[in-house]
Amino acid sequence: MTSISDSQPATQVLPAEGSRRGLRRIVRFRTRRQRLAFRIGVAVVAVWLVVGGVLVYQASQGGKQITAYFSETIGVYPGSTVRVLGVPVGTVDAVRPVGGEVEVTMTLNRGVAVPADAQAVVVAPSVVADRYVQLTPAYTGGPQIASNAVIPLSRTAVPVEVDQLYSALNQFMKELGPAGVNKNGALSNLIKTGAANLSGNGAALRSMITEYSGLSKTLGSGSSQLFGTISNLALFTGMLKTNNSQVQLAEQQLAQVSAFLASDRTDLAGAMSTLATALGQVAAFIQSNRSLLKSNVSKLAAVTSLLVQERDSLAEALDTVPLAADNVVNAYDAATRTLDGRGDLNELCLGSAKVRAELGCAGTTTSAAVAGTSASGPAGTVPLTSADKTKLPPLPLPTVGPVYGTPQAVLAGAHQ
Repeated sequence: MTSISDSQPATQVLPAEGSRRGLRRIVRFRTRRQRLAFRIGVAVVAVWLVVGGVLVYQASQGGKQITAYFSETIGVYPGSTVRVLGVPVGTVDAVRPVGGEVEVTMTLNRGVAVPADAQAVVVAPSVVADRYVQLTPAYTGGPQIASNAVIPLSRTAVPVEVDQLYSALNQFMKELGPAGVNKNGALSNLIKTGAANLSGNGAALRSMITEYSGLSKTLGSGSSQLFGTISNLALFTGMLKTNNSQVQLAEQQLAQVSAFLASDRTDLAGAMSTLATALGQVAAFIQSNRSLLKSNVSKLAAVTSLLVQERDSLAEALDTVPLAADNVVNAYDAATRTLDGRGDLNELCLGSAKVRAELGCAGTTTSAAVAGTSASGPAGTVPLTSADKTKLPPLPLPTVGPVYGTPQAVLAGAHQ
């Protein structure tokens, strides 16, 4: 066998023996480096094959599969997109009718979060564009929809079709036509009447719209007060709810009053009629005596003015009259039918010498004084000592100054 140096080609191709000679080739590596590189290349290819297989497996497994039921699915087919906020997140797998509903099976991409109570809506971007299924609302937190979950018909919606819109408009026009409300010309008469009412009232209509705009601005500027009123009304209704028993009691009492008035409505009507007659007579009296009433009112104003000026005296009289009346009651003797009282008039003259002289009381030192009158008391009297005062009967008025008495009275008191 011929040897091959390192400068020669790295491999040598030898013909295979046997019947397949010339067709079979054998590759031989002459160096360890070449064999190592070959092995590394094979390992890298194997790793890539494994990773690709895993990715293909995961892609084949897909994400969550959910089912939704619609009343109809015009324009939705297997392969249509499933979106959230307009972003594709899955595809439609199957569309098949089930009774009076349409079952749509969808698969979401892996990792897509959808709320557990999500709704499904068929969206038509335009008249001719393909439709897709929109899941709403977008996930912001909370429980997520589970795999194999079902969205019922109550949580799905479909757009109104153009032919349905045309059909509704056609039916509406028929109802307004000769076979409908305008069968007897009612609609025509309404239009004519409206035209007649609006004719020449353009300025008034414009003013009304302007005023309405001003009202809207006023409500807008006073929105806080309006909302405050609504809040207070809510508090009021809450209070009524809290005091429901008292409200019911008030309603029952009001019903009883209403029943009482209803039972006496004849008497009440008679009283109202009599009151109306009396009011008529009063009005006639005032009309015929207007000047006299005016004069009396003027005089009454003078009297009331005088009362206002003397209100202090009136207040004092009101304070003392009860005491005076009580004293009169206590002084009245029912047996003799007399008012009994006891007083010493001299007590009123026992003040200063000037007062006694002005009153002409005895005991004053004047040129007209009677001879024999004491300079300090009435004639024929002597002053009483403190011991003598204790023997006197109760006096109706308190004493002022010295107390005088006759010698006989003093002596009689000393013998008691």
